[in-house]
Parts: sequence; structure tokens; C-alpha cells
Amino acid sequence: MLVWERAPAHSHVDITLLSAADMRRLNRRATGRRGITDVIAYPLPQPDGRLVGDVYICPAAAQRVAARGTALDEELVRLAVHGTLHVLGYDHPDGSGRTRSLMWRRQERYVRRLRRAR
Repeated sequence: MLVWERAPAHSHVDITLLSAADMRRLNRRATGRRGITDVIAYPLPQPDGRLVGDVYICPAAAQRVAARGTALDEELVRLAVHGTLHVLGYDHPDGSGRTRSLMWRRQERYVRRLRRAR
């Protein structure tokens, strides 16, 4: 995906899966919000122009979405793509505009592309 987005050479994103308890703590520390969230991303731009980032995903939160009709593996891919897009500098509005945003449309295109590649 970094190649598709033309990220600088040697850029990379690390993805870490966290338990619900660990994600709750990270969410509190990172955003000040209580409770669990599905994904948190940190871009770490480097002086040489490379892009490095950390994406934290909570499978327990993804499972809640999957319980409403989405396959768990698809939701985990979606969260990895979503976090990576945040690392790349994309953002989306909160609320109903979220699913109409450029980031969301791009995210869903990459999810479809990655699912076809399996």
C-alpha cells in the first residue's frame, strides 16, 4: 500500500495488535478518551523524508464490527489500511461525513484490492 501511495523509499509502518485492556490504556493516554477504540496511528516522519509509522489495532473492537456482518479478516485489513492512511497524512471528519470522505473512499478501494489479491 505504501508503494500505491508513492511513499518515499524505505518507508514502513509497523502494525501491532493489542488486547482490549491495552487498547483502552493507549486510547486514554493518546486521546484522553475512556474506553476501547479499534485503531490508533502515529506518523513518525524522519529527517531524511522517509515515512515511518506505528498502527495499533484492537481485534476485540474489530470483532464487534464483524458481528454486524463483516468478516473479521476483512475488518482487520480495513483497520490496517485505515491506520496506514492516517500515517500517510489522510484524515476524515467525524460523524456522517466520514464515509463520504476522500480517505474513506481510498480506504475501501485498497481493502477491495487487498482482498482480491489473496
